[in-house]
Amino acid sequence: PFVFRKYLDFGAFDSMRKLHAQIRQEVLRRDRAGNIKLGPGGIREIEFIAQVFQLIRGGRDASLRIRPTQQVLRRLRENGQLDVDTVADLSAAYIFLRNLEHRLQYLDDQQTQDLPQNPDDQARVAAAMNYADYAALLEQLQQHRTRVSAQFELIFSTQENASPATDVTVWYEGMEAQAVADALANLGYAASAELAARLMQMRNSARLRQLPESSRQRLDKLIPQFVTLCAARPQQERAVTLLRVFDLLESISRRASYLAFLAEYPQVLHRLTAIAGASVWACTYLIQHPILLDELLDAREIYRAPQWPELEQALQTQLDEPGADRERQMDVLRQFQHSQTFHLLAMDLQGLLPLERLSDHLSDLADLILRQVLRLCWHDARKKHREHARFACISYGKLGGRELGYASDLDLIFLYDDSHPDAAETYAKLAQHINTMLGSYTSAGRLYEVDLRLRPNGASGLLVSSMPAFALYQQQHAWMWEHQALTRARFSAGDAQVGEKFEVLRVQVLHQPRDLEALRREIVSMRQKMRDGHPNPSTLFDLKHDMGGMVDIEFMVQFLVLAYADMHPELAVNSGNLALLAGAATLGLVDTQLAAAVSHTYRSLRDMQHKMRLNNQVPCRIHADEIDTAPVLALWNVLLGEAGIV
Repeated sequence: PFVFRKYLDFGAFDSMRKLHAQIRQEVLRRDRAGNIKLGPGGIREIEFIAQVFQLIRGGRDASLRIRPTQQVLRRLRENGQLDVDTVADLSAAYIFLRNLEHRLQYLDDQQTQDLPQNPDDQARVAAAMNYADYAALLEQLQQHRTRVSAQFELIFSTQENASPATDVTVWYEGMEAQAVADALANLGYAASAELAARLMQMRNSARLRQLPESSRQRLDKLIPQFVTLCAARPQQERAVTLLRVFDLLESISRRASYLAFLAEYPQVLHRLTAIAGASVWACTYLIQHPILLDELLDAREIYRAPQWPELEQALQTQLDEPGADRERQMDVLRQFQHSQTFHLLAMDLQGLLPLERLSDHLSDLADLILRQVLRLCWHDARKKHREHARFACISYGKLGGRELGYASDLDLIFLYDDSHPDAAETYAKLAQHINTMLGSYTSAGRLYEVDLRLRPNGASGLLVSSMPAFALYQQQHAWMWEHQALTRARFSAGDAQVGEKFEVLRVQVLHQPRDLEALRREIVSMRQKMRDGHPNPSTLFDLKHDMGGMVDIEFMVQFLVLAYADMHPELAVNSGNLALLAGAATLGLVDTQLAAAVSHTYRSLRDMQHKMRLNNQVPCRIHADEIDTAPVLALWNVLLGEAGIV
């Protein structure tokens, strides 16, 4: 743990850069440019390249805790830290230089890496390396050393040339509020006085004065750069973006490694500014999980759609590393979940993911996490009577309908199908462990908030149900609203056979013939209770809860499923609100044009809600004339009476 730190340690760049500078000074002082180990482009530079990645990332990636340099380079290629051509060049140079080192040491059986000065020795070394003469050997050596030096400079350069150009005087010792405000106004900031006051407060804060000198120096460079970058954004975004960046810088200022990261990779400053300007929620997410700053480094990777099977295999490998205890596994799970959420967030803010596709990915991520949590909890169960648990996690609500959002909780129930005498006790403990692993906080945060109130008998019911008991409850004792919830339920993780039995039961329940008038009364009554529970005293329209909003559309779809699935089995398929509404129109249950208009409204409502939540505008309310709810109210009148009035 002393070598491989728990957190990313980007301060290693500066430390190794200084060490290398000392080595080069010693080489120059002693005139040892011909030393193939310590000289420019030599063995040491290749080793430093490999070792800096090991020092920075080895705490999180155990596969980097290996000694052979070539194996490290291959691993860096495999995980995308270095590209294929770079690793090929470094590996070829390393083999060449080490072979040459050995032959130099053969000459007089000495520990040396200096090129020979004697012509006879030069000829012997050239012949031993299979070159026609020493000049040909030197030519090849120079090519390798040039490539190595170029790569070393690329990785270890101070990046000053890549830093955003800035000559703004807004952050300096003895700064005055009016002068700073004038400088900000010249850059186009409208709220220059308020921003100047914030800068003064930061400059004079006890937090900043207590920072190490190296951290203060990095802030001295970073803050003017961010001021310049934010000034390039649209006028209405400049001040708010800069304030969000200040919040982030203040939150990470005590963590020297994160300041070092921003100083080492100025290209990240542009991406960070763009994210801060696009979403306050995204910026807050970074403040809560600053380790995610590292995800901004590779633009190719962060904007690539996730390949879940590959990612799950990599996650499982990391979880199963020898010596990984429960605390380590919980941190690995949380870091993975936060990282993938942030990747999706970055793509979302770039407009690369439609909302429906984003929800699919977030739902896939939650399913993946559930599978791994269940696997780990069963593996660690002290008392178990079989190798594989006959147990399943069933999802309802947003996850069940594959409409999960960034901060959505997970509506879950736990089922088992096992006749063993100890099954009830064993699976109850398993469910408790799963709930704890998902919802508890560690230093890396939390995975998901879990809501288990949809289980039979609600909060007073058993945490886990057997399949026979669950079937009996659904068929004889469940309330209508629980059958409504079944329209959006699905198997998410666990034993596939238990999941199949649940799906068979779900379809059977939804296929039950129902008295349409009684169904209407119950659904309208439940809708009124929900509306009463979410009063809206404002003059604005609540996207979710007001008449004509999202909940009305969801209730209408649930009514269509419960009312007509006995005659049209395809309606029992959990295919989502929009697909079910379109299917009902195809079956002639609702007017095609009206269904299309309601679908358009639903998409618009979800899109508005999503954008507002990204900027912490909760509850999500707009002016009534910003959305056309007439199709929703019209369809409600057709299906359920006068706009939901009981």
